[in-house]
This record gives sequence, structure tokens and C-alpha cells, in this order.
Amino acid sequence: MDRITAAKVFIEITEQGSFTKAAAKLNMSTAMVSRYLSELEQWFGTRLMHRTTRVISLTEAGTATLPACRKMLMAVAEAKNLVIEQTKKAKGVLRVATSGSFADAYLVSALVEFQKLHPEIEISLSVGHTLSNLVEDRIDLAVRVTNTLDPTMIAVPLTLCNSVMCAAPEYLEKYGSPTSLEELSEHRCVAHFSGSRKNYRFIKGEDIIEVPVKRYFESNETNVITRAVLSGAGVGMLPTFYVGKHLKSGKLVRILPQFQPEPLGIYAIYLSRHHQPLSLRLLVEFLKLQFKDAAAPWDHELGVIPSGVENKKEP
Repeated sequence: MDRITAAKVFIEITEQGSFTKAAAKLNMSTAMVSRYLSELEQWFGTRLMHRTTRVISLTEAGTATLPACRKMLMAVAEAKNLVIEQTKKAKGVLRVATSGSFADAYLVSALVEFQKLHPEIEISLSVGHTLSNLVEDRIDLAVRVTNTLDPTMIAVPLTLCNSVMCAAPEYLEKYGSPTSLEELSEHRCVAHFSGSRKNYRFIKGEDIIEVPVKRYFESNETNVITRAVLSGAGVGMLPTFYVGKHLKSGKLVRILPQFQPEPLGIYAIYLSRHHQPLSLRLLVEFLKLQFKDAAAPWDHELGVIPSGVENKKEP
């Protein structure tokens, strides 16, 4: 017995309320519709429908079976689409969104490497500091640094974003280097403004320590904050992916290394697991492979992994 066709017949009889209408919809004879239903009932070992000359109704077993038949047809359709997509060459436009700093420090070069593997995929990269409206902006994938996730979206954890406290030598010569979190509160600080969070946050074991700071300069972009810190505006809490090179060159000096800023997650975010284009699935898998190690590649390369922190990806 073709169980897929039998399940389709059962669903159509239920929706049409008639063997004759179901037969017309499926382009088969009424006798064939009746035969498929009988064979499905024989397979399940129970009667699925009460049928008289005028009325068709589901039995208790039929009511329980109907959702399972629908799911089976959906699974078959998705598997068929997956096979069709896999036989196609990945191509078309893939719309990606991320922050300016992460695009500059890492994502642009990663996307170019991805295109070398899939030369017929075009990339349209939107840069902004907020999580784009994926529907309105027609974004296929957003790569975001955040600890606040939208439960309506799919978020694939890639790695952790570690930060360091740092300042320019010019600033430290003039104001000195803080040796405690209490002293940090008295320094001129350059910070990222994000909603109501106005304090620096550090981790100590399982606890979060919040340190109120004097914000003498703030911005919504990491590259702007970094430029201000490099110019001697004050002390900054900055991501290692963006300031590692400045720490290695000596343009920035790490301060308070005994205190670890609260890490953020870096996620690949998209709308749904269903009916994904092949190009999107390939990009997500590509990015996951880039971060297969515990620590992010820039933390390895630049040697600025915060001391005492085990950099693990979320499950």
C-alpha cells in the first residue's frame, strides 16, 4: 500500500466531507478513494471513519490519527524540497546584517572566503548597530553580538565575544591607571550606550558585579568608541575582536586584567528552520565551522584571551 497516498486520501475525505468530492479533488475514482481508506484502516488496525449514505465523521482513533497524517505529509514535502535544493547549485542573493565593527574586524573577510567556495552566491551586507527587522528588511541572516535574544527567532551560537578594559598610553600618563573597580568609577570612561544599562559589568564566579562609571564619551558604535579611546578620551571596555591589534602594537594598554568583563554571545540569527534556501544553510554551517574551537580565532591569533576565563560556546 502507498501509505503516503492513503494518508492524503484520508485527509481529503475529512476536509471535503465526502468520498465523491475527495475523489474529484484527487483525480481518482470514488472506488479507489474507498479502497485507500480501507487499506489505511487495515494498516492502523482500527476504523478511522463512521460512514453512512449521508454523513461521514471521524472515530476517536481517526481524530487522533489525522494530525499524525498531516505531519507525515509535511515531512515528506520538506524532504522532497531538500533533495531538490541539494541537486541545485547554490546561487542568488543572500542578505546579511551585522554591526559595523564586527563586519570590519571579521565578517567581511569570512563572507569573501565563503563566496570563494560558492561563487554564484551574491552577498548583500547591511551594517547597523541594532538587530534588523529581518522581515521588513528582507534579511536572511543577522550576525549579532548580544546576550538578549528574541525567542521568536532561531539563534545559532557561534562563539563568545570577550572584552578587555584598556586605555591609551597618553590617557594613563595623565590620569594614572586604576588598580581596583572602585578606582575605575572615578576615571573618565568611554562607553557604549545600550538601553538602560549604564554600568560596566564584570563576572566573579557565578556573580555579576556592576560598576557605576562616569561616561565622558559614549556612542552606539564600537569603532567610534575605539577611536575615542585611542585618542585618549578615557578608559574603555572593548571587544577583543576589534582591539587586539591595538593591544599588540602598544597603541592601547590593557588595565585591570584581574577583572573579566561580562562576555557576550555571538549568534547567527534567522527567522525559521523551515524552507530555508540552500545558500542560507551553507552560510550558517560555514560560520559554525569557523568557530568550532572553544575560543574565537581572533583570541587565539592575538593572544588576548582574558586570563582565568574558559571560553566555551553555548550548547
